[in-house]
This record gives sequence, structure tokens and C-alpha cells, in this order.
Amino acid sequence: MINLKTPVSDDEISNLNVGDKVSISGVMYTGRDAALPQLVDLIKKDKVNFDIKGLAIMHTAVSAAGIAPTTSNKEEIESTIPFLSEQGVKIHMGKGMLHDETIDALKENNSIFVITPPVAALLTSKVIEKECILFENEGMEAFYRLKVDNIPGIVAVSNGKSI
Repeated sequence: MINLKTPVSDDEISNLNVGDKVSISGVMYTGRDAALPQLVDLIKKDKVNFDIKGLAIMHTAVSAAGIAPTTSNKEEIESTIPFLSEQGVKIHMGKGMLHDETIDALKENNSIFVITPPVAALLTSKVIEKECILFENEGMEAFYRLKVDNIPGIVAVSNGKSI
């Protein structure tokens, strides 16, 4: 198990390979269909007052039931991955298979895609703090900042290769 603490460095990401088991701690953001396209728009307008460089975004909603990954290759989610990687997001977490163009963009921006088990009880037990920071009107699909301790995953895309 490779322990990563956000913000992660380019060197840490470069040294990861497809199939590596990782454990992620520190600050992580959450977003999915409703929030991520809106986040991209805000970043393009320079209206985001927090830094995403070296951080992780998990493709999930946040509800009373907890967190668990959603399918990352939904158009509304996958279309944001190249831009967010270019802006400094290093770890995208979710489930599913990404398209070749997204894999290429991850390689170009030295970012990775990590799959994580869709087990809400396990993942939720790793959340130390949570705060809704954007798009509260989206309900459970709002954009959250989490402080996490040892969220498990497997590197599914790294250095232009895919599991």
C-alpha cells in the first residue's frame, strides 16, 4: 500500500503505476454530474477562492448515507477531467473505464485515475470532516471539501496506461 497525503507532488504521481494500491489522506473534494461542470465554469471565470493543485476529487455525492463513487465516464464528469487535471488536480477517483482522450490528458498533465470500492460504509468511515463549499442548491450533489484518512484505491490510469 502506497500512502499519499494531499497535496501530492508531481514526483509522487510520476512514480505510481497501474495496479498500485494507494491510501489517500488529507484534503479531498467531491463532485459529480451537477457540480463538476459548474466548477469548471467558475475556474475559467477566476471565481474560485481555493487551491486545487495537488489534490484529489472523488466522483461522489455526499449524503446522510455517506460517500461512494459514481461512474466517472458519464459525459458531465469525464468531460471535466482534462481541464481539472490541467488546473492541478492530481488524483481523480471514481469507478468505470475512461476514454482514450481522457487517458491521454491525464498523462499530459501528470495526473491519475484511481478506482475505489463502492462501499459507502467503508469510505464514509474514513471521512474526518466535511464541509459544503459550493453549489449547496444541488443538495447531495453539491461540491464538498473533505478531510479524509486512508481512503483506499487502486491506480487504474497512470502514465498513459489503463487497467
